[in-house]
Amino acid sequence: MLEHGGRLARAAAAYGIPREAWLDLSTGVSPHSWPVPPVPTEAWHRLPEDEDDLLDAARAYYGCEHLLPVAGTQAAIQALPRLRLRSRVGVLSPGYAEHAYAWREAGHDVTLLPMHELLARADEFDVTVFISPNNPTSERVPVGATLGATALGENTTRPAVLCHDRSRPRSLLQEQRWVIVDEAFGDTWPALFLQPREGLILLRSVGKFFGLAGARAGFVAAWPALLDALQERLGPWSLSGPTRYAVTRALRDTTWQATMRDRLRGESASLATTLATAGLLPTGGTDLFQYCLHPAAARLHHALAQRGILVRLFTDPAALRFGLPPDAAGLARLAQALTEISP
Repeated sequence: MLEHGGRLARAAAAYGIPREAWLDLSTGVSPHSWPVPPVPTEAWHRLPEDEDDLLDAARAYYGCEHLLPVAGTQAAIQALPRLRLRSRVGVLSPGYAEHAYAWREAGHDVTLLPMHELLARADEFDVTVFISPNNPTSERVPVGATLGATALGENTTRPAVLCHDRSRPRSLLQEQRWVIVDEAFGDTWPALFLQPREGLILLRSVGKFFGLAGARAGFVAAWPALLDALQERLGPWSLSGPTRYAVTRALRDTTWQATMRDRLRGESASLATTLATAGLLPTGGTDLFQYCLHPAAARLHHALAQRGILVRLFTDPAALRFGLPPDAAGLARLAQALTEISP
């Protein structure tokens, strides 16, 4: 399995520091969770039902009609490659590594490219995978970018090639070209969300902005035929009853959302200032994390961990990603640690 942030128990064991003593900045999940109310007993007792208010709440929140609830965007990332024949796939790099991993594991030919090259060469691939804003670099797909022929509505089919899974419906043996855009970190600027169209698949996460990563909830926005095929692949009850109950109410809570967007922007700006003051100038950032390229990233990661501060280490290129501290005391603790280790 690939490395991810949030491995706090492992860090506690490795450094001999009790779990409760850590400042965990290793994920891009908001430190301020939406306040989940008590969950009705019925939500635990009964099987989840699609006829609840979840989809209507999601349609209002995302401003689009065709959505499929999934157990976090990770579920869609793993399932989408299984809906296609062997394909030529261009994936943004550096970026969330599970995308390239999932396509390779399903037998596809994967090419990793930086944003500008992937945009320029999008029409060379059967599938292109973007992340906007990118995790970890924070790059966005430029406003007005065509994303290749698919996003222009010029979708074409490709000749069928050797199928690595003969259990798929025959109707999927000749596929449209796809553009996938992972917008898991896009909630703080909802006006920048893309709108789905045929050939364009959008991935949306509930865990990051709402601070509900443990709920394992997300949505795929796409055209109906794709959503039907994906739902068949994933099977029934992708979200539990309690998750559906909580997420529905979080998506409806527009007052909390507006307040939290302002708060996160301010806290991310304070984090960026703290890092820059310590000599660790961010090279990218969103309202949920800051990203710092640094040749001594591994040393800094280790030094911070020795002080009970967990951040996300990247090796290619060498960099650190800092999630938001939960409060002023956490930010001050980070500032003090950075002073001690002299980036």
